[in-house]
Amino acid sequence: MRLRALLLALCLATPIFGTPVFAVQPDEILSDPALEARARDLSQGLRCLVCRNENIDDSNAELARDLRLLVRERLVAGDTDQEALDFIVARYGEYVLLNPTSGGANLILWIAGPAMLLGGLGLAAVYLRRRRSASDAGTAKLTPEEQARLNEILND
Repeated sequence: MRLRALLLALCLATPIFGTPVFAVQPDEILSDPALEARARDLSQGLRCLVCRNENIDDSNAELARDLRLLVRERLVAGDTDQEALDFIVARYGEYVLLNPTSGGANLILWIAGPAMLLGGLGLAAVYLRRRRSASDAGTAKLTPEEQARLNEILND
């Protein structure tokens, strides 16, 4: 009975303990709920430069905290969301964006994968076509003299 009660308590507590935990500290939260919501939205799209594939809202790294404070500072200063992002990208580089833009130098990276796939398929098609034509040329008919010599060798 005690085991059942313990399991039931664990099952009921899982949603409480299983909720996502944000690293945003209480002293970082803005008093204006609208600005705080904008800051949270922006933070979701910014990469923690220490943790790599984690956004700054979820990261406990000191640099992520600095970025969260910088976002809030820019919003309090009156920047639009795009101006705040532009400021951070200008300071830390485009790597700070979790979803990089698909223009400029990144266009090469966006196009490289599909272009390499198409190039590989093209090379495979050329290779297979040449191989097929080479095998067709290798199965040419024997001349009557060659056929007679073959029959002679096989009958001996």
